[in-house]
Amino acid sequence: MRDLLASNDWMDFALAGAIALGVMLVIYLVGGLLLRRLARFAEHTATHWDDALVAVLRGTRFPFVLIVGLMVGVQYLELSPTARTVFGRVAVTVLILQAALWANAALRQWLHGYDERQRAQPGGGVSSALIGFLGRVLLWSMFLLLILDNLGVNITALVAGLGVGGIAIALAVQNILGDLFASLSISIDKPFVIGDFIAVDDYLGSVQQIGIKTTRLASLSGEQIVVGNADLLKSRIRNYKRMLERRVVFKLGVVFDTEPAKVERAAHLLRDIVGGRQNVRLDRAHFSAIGESALEFEIVYYVLSPDFNAYMDIQQAINLAILESFRAEGIAFAFPTRTVQVQGWPPAPASRTAGTPAASAFNPA
Repeated sequence: MRDLLASNDWMDFALAGAIALGVMLVIYLVGGLLLRRLARFAEHTATHWDDALVAVLRGTRFPFVLIVGLMVGVQYLELSPTARTVFGRVAVTVLILQAALWANAALRQWLHGYDERQRAQPGGGVSSALIGFLGRVLLWSMFLLLILDNLGVNITALVAGLGVGGIAIALAVQNILGDLFASLSISIDKPFVIGDFIAVDDYLGSVQQIGIKTTRLASLSGEQIVVGNADLLKSRIRNYKRMLERRVVFKLGVVFDTEPAKVERAAHLLRDIVGGRQNVRLDRAHFSAIGESALEFEIVYYVLSPDFNAYMDIQQAINLAILESFRAEGIAFAFPTRTVQVQGWPPAPASRTAGTPAASAFNPA
């Protein structure tokens, strides 16, 4: 301090202070004007980058402006090497903190936009809080290491120790971390969202909640099924909610003594019955095979709705129409039967008469 006072007179301090105040005033005036104009411009655009820039500029704090002003002002002062080193470290620390605040504001603005984009989708933004937490932990950890390195702390050993400790912790809680990152993957990739009806292995149900560790399904029978997120992503998932149309294949058979003309007539009836339905697209209907106990027909059609109840209503109407039409045409449905023909059966042996040696071989009298 004495060296600072001895090397500079009051005119030097006044000039340095005036320059620092001038720089701070210019930053506030120009920055405020730029911020106001950019904010008005951002209100009339559909893009998000300008909103993020406004949020970042609003994150500017007074210590940053003060340090910038002082950095310019001290150039007109005679400072000792020690004083310059101390001031430089303090200035860099403030700049790093301001950069961290800008990055945090940008992250917060991105999360706000992410929530808005996903809110229109059921279950959208489920893990936005988790994304924000992980992002802030990573962000402030990185800037903290930069500050410690600027202050002269040897961060190599610290980073190595944190790495070893992190590996130990990760091994201890690997299942929890697996479920946590699986939850993050579900939130970003969205193989399903809340309200979807999914099948996981042998389990079926509607998605009720997607948590950090587990996902909860409401089964058809009423109970709740809880599945770990990591196990869920390792399984084969069928999402019925995203079905655009349902493909239906069913077969029926008629008896063998049906005349060929009626067999051909049955195929035409099936095409007319299925193809004439609303919300149905007929693929094919054919006399497909001569089975063991029936002349078989195969019908393939699409229900133009993913709703299961709609499919059952259509299938019921088709079944009733087929039953009515086949009875009107005198076409009988087949049922599994087997005809056994017995040929060349050997005659029964003649019965032995009384008095033969075989019959009188034993005489108790």
